[in-house]
Amino acid sequence: MIKKTLYNYFFFSWGVYLRQYNTVEYPGNMTLISWVGSLWYWFCTITGPISMWLASKFNDRLIVGVACILCCLALMFASITDEIWQLYLTQGVMSGIGTSLAWYVCLRNPQQWFDKRRGLAVGITMSASGVGGLALSNISNACFQAVGYRWALRILGFIELVALAIGAAFSFRLNPIPKNVPFIDMPASFVPSYADYLKIDPWVGTNISAIMAALMFVGKISVGFISDYVGRFNMAVFCSIMACVVHLAVWLTATSAGSMWAFACLYGIFGGGYIAMITSLTAQIVGVDRVDTGTGWAFFAWSWGGLAAQPACSAIIEMGSGNNYQGAIIYSGVLFFAGACLCWLLRVRRGGWKLLKAV
Repeated sequence: MIKKTLYNYFFFSWGVYLRQYNTVEYPGNMTLISWVGSLWYWFCTITGPISMWLASKFNDRLIVGVACILCCLALMFASITDEIWQLYLTQGVMSGIGTSLAWYVCLRNPQQWFDKRRGLAVGITMSASGVGGLALSNISNACFQAVGYRWALRILGFIELVALAIGAAFSFRLNPIPKNVPFIDMPASFVPSYADYLKIDPWVGTNISAIMAALMFVGKISVGFISDYVGRFNMAVFCSIMACVVHLAVWLTATSAGSMWAFACLYGIFGGGYIAMITSLTAQIVGVDRVDTGTGWAFFAWSWGGLAAQPACSAIIEMGSGNNYQGAIIYSGVLFFAGACLCWLLRVRRGGWKLLKAV
């Protein structure tokens, strides 16, 4: 859970950094800056097959130890950059690769230890992301105001160094290291910027991301628990449909702090539940014996959406003189609907057309 918490220092606090970079450090360059987050997410997920191959050759403590060093150095180097392209290499590429090494360890192990309650186990593990987002968004924002963004990056680098070192010391597998493993969205990032567009207090914008992360903590555990009884495919379809509804019915019509709080709470629950379900479904589809390669390839496929989503949303926003957030929200909501349709097709293929069947 420590490793998962640190993974989401970026996933949920990136919106705070995006706002800081776009308004203070590199004003008016949202699309260029958004590539930092996209590169991080892409390298974090596209390296899945490579990470799983490494897992077949080295023990988890060594892999997380290397991740500890890479992640810390990435933020230290990012703190001395002066150009956006330098952030691409440090906070984007280097941090993404380091994060992937630790992330796949924490995704894989719960699926090996649990079978009947796998959905709950994965939900609890992934809920640590909510803790990371809740704490580190506020830590980053406080650092911006007190010591500047450079020291904010350094402080987070030291936090990662200590936390991942602890995680590396306690990384153990249930099963022996497998041999010969084959080697072959981020709408939440724009929530703080959208809050600024609505002229909401910056404190609210920062804490909306934090509350969203906290509700993901609740959503991943509760959805994971329920899915063990009603079916993981069923919950994946339900959560993706609800995430679409939350985008188009709540965020799209939001004009005040209250409506943004409502979106943060609802998306935290259903968006977090959707992520947990996609992860726990991997073992159900490919089997526990192949969960290593299955997880790696699942997130390899996921990486391409992560690479394109933020720049696409930024480009849509800037089409309206920097204010076309509605277009970006619709784009994101429609993607969730497409995901729901694909989950439903897979659910029908696995379990048939009976709606009340637990699949």
